[in-house]
Amino acid sequence: MNGKRICIFILLLLPLAAVLTQCLPPDKEKPDPRDQVFAGSHKCINCHKDIYNNYVHTAHYMSTAPATAQSINGDFLPGNNTFRFNKQLQVVMEKRDSGFYQAAYFNGKLQQAHRFDIVFGRTKAQTYLSWRGNRLFQLPVSYFNNVHRWTNSPGYATDHAEFDRPITRRCFECHSSYIKELPKTAEDMQRREVDFDKESLINGIDCERCHGPAANHVNYHTQFPQEKQAKYIVKFAALTRSQKMDACGVCHSGGKDVFQVTAFRFKMGDKLENFKEPNFLKQDLNPATLDVHGNQDGLLRTSQCFLKSNMDCSSCHDAHKNDIGNTLVYSQRCMACHKDVQHKFNGRLVNEGILGKNCIDCHMPQKPSNVIAVEASGGKKVVPYMVRTHHIAVYPQETDKVIAYLSKQYKQGN
Repeated sequence: MNGKRICIFILLLLPLAAVLTQCLPPDKEKPDPRDQVFAGSHKCINCHKDIYNNYVHTAHYMSTAPATAQSINGDFLPGNNTFRFNKQLQVVMEKRDSGFYQAAYFNGKLQQAHRFDIVFGRTKAQTYLSWRGNRLFQLPVSYFNNVHRWTNSPGYATDHAEFDRPITRRCFECHSSYIKELPKTAEDMQRREVDFDKESLINGIDCERCHGPAANHVNYHTQFPQEKQAKYIVKFAALTRSQKMDACGVCHSGGKDVFQVTAFRFKMGDKLENFKEPNFLKQDLNPATLDVHGNQDGLLRTSQCFLKSNMDCSSCHDAHKNDIGNTLVYSQRCMACHKDVQHKFNGRLVNEGILGKNCIDCHMPQKPSNVIAVEASGGKKVVPYMVRTHHIAVYPQETDKVIAYLSKQYKQGN
């Protein structure tokens, strides 16, 4: 009898509970972990839908992502999911119920396994991070798109699987929009391992990483939608050439400089040298020795195109669009300044119309990086990690390759 009364009482309370839940205030939107002056890039889509929808397909936006079947480029099917260090040791990329793992086996026995949690990179190559508590470690096997296979992670030993390389905030400063580093304890001061606030990570390079805090901008234009003049936001077009170069140079001026202030605090319009420790050593400005990986700023500055014009990164790159690999689009931007160029090829016949569609492979060829070595399974050397140089010049050997191909095409067409 008592049970029946309890059931009736509960049924009577249900309508009251439904009414009360309607009276409760809605859940507050999760604040941006950077600061209350940041709106969150998802707010940008309300007024900039086309730009936003284009941008989400760019390498900048995809520079970091949660590890999922969609974000990991590598193959997990048997036969394609193994990296062999030697006959005894191998790392197998495995799909398990709890996620994707890199598992090390020695003579067929499992030694250790760590989960893919974060993906760094998308278009050229990927490396992977794994959480252990509040700390992050790079996994020993990466994936390089141009060779379509799993490879040893850059800089790793080739005779054993290393799972203990710690990830610092500096890695995220150029591969994400923010992550909060937790204070070190006394016992951690001598170690490189860093504790992070997991919930603070903002994957990819978002709108506010480049344009700066946008809460005031969003609030103003939400209240005054008829106002078409952008308020309370940094406009890239309004920057000086030096400021534009600094904005890109935060992450594209080489990895040797030491930041004394976190790059997360840099905003467009700031002076980059104010964030770095002074370098009193002679700067290497020789394009022959500057590495092509991550050094686009230094290489471009040595180019005659840069020295004899007012060009900056945005003269060729539209940061909101994915133009990777589209040599025609980039060549059209070259031709905007080089309309009357005359090529001399020692009498070799070349269709000038075809030539003008690919300035890039002759004047900005792919070059091997000296700081990233790619090794295939079993310790075999594979093709170098190729990056397009940003030192714009005449490269006779590369030109000969292209002209030989075009001359052949010309003869076949006549």
